Amino acid sequence: MSQPECTQNLLPPPASPWQRLQRHKAAMAGLYFLGALFLICLFFPMLSSLSYADQNLWEANAGPSAAHWFGTDSLGRDLFIRVLYGARISLAIGVAASVINLLIGVTYGGIAGFFGGRTDRIMMHLVDILYGIPMLLYVILLMVLLKPGLTNLFLALGIAYWLGMARIVRSQILTLKEREFVLAARSLGLSPWRILFRHLLPNCSGPILVTMTLAIPEAIFAEAFLSFIGLGVAAPMASWGVLASEGLTSVRSYPYQLLFPSLAISLTMLAFNFLGDGLRDALDPHSKR
Repeated sequence: MSQPECTQNLLPPPASPWQRLQRHKAAMAGLYFLGALFLICLFFPMLSSLSYADQNLWEANAGPSAAHWFGTDSLGRDLFIRVLYGARISLAIGVAASVINLLIGVTYGGIAGFFGGRTDRIMMHLVDILYGIPMLLYVILLMVLLKPGLTNLFLALGIAYWLGMARIVRSQILTLKEREFVLAARSLGLSPWRILFRHLLPNCSGPILVTMTLAIPEAIFAEAFLSFIGLGVAAPMASWGVLASEGLTSVRSYPYQLLFPSLAISLTMLAFNFLGDGLRDALDPHSKR
């Protein structure tokens, strides 16, 4: 056996994406935090005797205590339970944004990049037009037709939230469609749709996964902002934006009513961003930032 072969056999096997992700301490901390948050907001309200709408005026504006961990609001509602219910709504909107990214953005960007030419120009001109209109305007227009609530938020996400994903997937497809495996697939007579969905899009899974992960905190912040200004979730439902808006009115006297919803928003966004950064490094080990 030659010396280069001996040296090559002694090299350790390359690390898998999961092993590279485990080395990213911030990403793993974000993953553990999000896992704990999902479990707590899913099961804890089921085990509690309190509901997000239960009022007790005798305990209005009570500070954090053993009975009410985050205190109560002006109507005596337990703030901890309301933050957990708000987590359900905010996380549901974030997951909905990721699903919209996956279904619409990946398909749209893949078709535009693969077929190219006039099809690409027309499709991307439409993306540019929609991208230039703020999401807030979509929500305001929808409020003229519909009442405020989750419907407006989901429709606004459906109209505009897939645009960034479409651009990313298109750029990836433009690079990959000139590779040898695509030319080989065409020479074998495979249909364009089979080449796109069976060969090209799976090779874009890394950027797609990272973009989906980073889109969740953006959607959570968008929902919190819209609910904060009264264009999102309507009472008595409690999202983090609604809780922050309610807490702002009494921030001088009862600052904890704003502190805990704001802290939940901040920590969740940080966790998703840390996880997205870790996935980017794990799925593309050659990138050095």
